[in-house]
Amino acid sequence: MKPIEIAKNIYDVGVNDWNIRDFHGYSTYQGTSYNAFLIVDEKIALIDTVKKEFSDQFIENISKIIDPKKIDYVISNHTEMDHSGSLPRVMHKIGEDKPLYCSKMGLKNLSRHFPQKWNYHGVANGEELSLGKRTLTFLETRMLHWPDNMFTYVKEDKILFSSDAFGQHYAGHEKFDDQLGDEIMFHAKKYYANILLLYSPLILKLLEKVTEIGLEIDMICPDHGIIWRKDPGRIINAYAKWASQEPEQKAVVVYDTMWHSTETMAEEIAQGIVEEGVIAKPIHIRSSHRSEIMTEVLDAAAVIVGSPTINNQLFPTVSDFLTYMKGLKPKNKIGAAFGSYGWSGESVKLINQELEAMKFDIIDPGVKIQYVPDQDGKNACLELGRKIGKAIKK
Repeated sequence: MKPIEIAKNIYDVGVNDWNIRDFHGYSTYQGTSYNAFLIVDEKIALIDTVKKEFSDQFIENISKIIDPKKIDYVISNHTEMDHSGSLPRVMHKIGEDKPLYCSKMGLKNLSRHFPQKWNYHGVANGEELSLGKRTLTFLETRMLHWPDNMFTYVKEDKILFSSDAFGQHYAGHEKFDDQLGDEIMFHAKKYYANILLLYSPLILKLLEKVTEIGLEIDMICPDHGIIWRKDPGRIINAYAKWASQEPEQKAVVVYDTMWHSTETMAEEIAQGIVEEGVIAKPIHIRSSHRSEIMTEVLDAAAVIVGSPTINNQLFPTVSDFLTYMKGLKPKNKIGAAFGSYGWSGESVKLINQELEAMKFDIIDPGVKIQYVPDQDGKNACLELGRKIGKAIKK
C-alpha cells in the first residue's frame, strides 16, 4: 500500500493484509489493514507500527517519505502485536536510544513483550509532546480494549489517532470513509460487536469525557480500516448507540441441527415472531461465522437459541457460540431456548442455564420436542415465537 498524505505532512504508512481470514476467531473475509502514521514536523514522530510479517513493507513505506533514521519519536498507542510487532525492526533502524512514548501500562506491557532496553517514556493522561508546529496530547483509554491503550491527539489539526477504537477489519485501496460509503458501517458494527462490546460501559464514560473536555475532532485515524475524514461524528454517534445497548425490535434465532428437526422448530419460532410485527433472523450456526452472528446480536432485543441433544449435552457448535457470546457480555436481551432430542433431552435446560448466566430475561421455559416435530410441536414453536414478539414490543 502506497503511503498516503492524510493531512499536510501527516502520512498513513501502514500496510494492507489482504489474505488474513481469521483474527482471534473473528472472520476477516475482506482482510484487514495495520495503519501507522508519520508526522513530519520540526521533530518527526511515528505513531504505531505494523504486524511483524510486514516489517519490510512498512520500512519501505516510511523510506518513501523520509530516511527512517530521521524519526525522533515513536508513539505506541497499543501493545498488541499487530501494532507493535515491527517495533524491534523500527527501533534498530532509527536508533534504540530514540524516545518511545506509551502509556504507563504500555511501558509495563511492552517490556514484557520485548527484552530490548529501549528509551521508554510512560506518559500520564493529558501529557503533551511538542513536535514544533504541532502538539501531541496523550489520552489514556485503558481497557479499550487492552489495559495499555491510549489515544494520541493532534490539536492543531484536530486529528485523533484512536488505536483500535473506531476501526474495522477491512483491507481496500479506499482509505477514507467518503471513498467507501455506507458499506463501511457494517464492518464498523461487526468490529464493535466482536471486540469492544464487553467494554461498552467504559466507552460511554469515554464519550462523556470527550464531550466534557470539548475535544474537537475533524478526523479519526484508527489502527485498522478506513480513516474517518468526511463525517467522524457518524462513527462516534454509532459507538454511543452501540455502547448504550438499546435493542431494536429484532430477534435472532440461532440454532444448529442434526436431522432438520431443530431447524424446523427455528423456522416456526421465527414465523411466530414475524406474525407479531417484529423482525426475525433465523441463523444456522454452521452456515454462519460466530462473528457474523454476534453482529446481528448486537442490536437484537431477543436471542433465541436452539440445539439438538447429543451425548446428553449441547451440540458442539451451539456450545461454542454460547461461550463466545458470554465473553462479549451483551445486555438488555430477552432469551429463550428450544431443541429436539432422541431419548434424553438436556439441551433446553443447558441453554437456559447459559442464558441465565448472561443475565438474559428468560420469558419461557422453552420448547423441546422428541424426534420430529408434529403439528402440535410446530404450533408450540409458533406460540413461543408469538410470545417473544409480544415481549419485544413491550
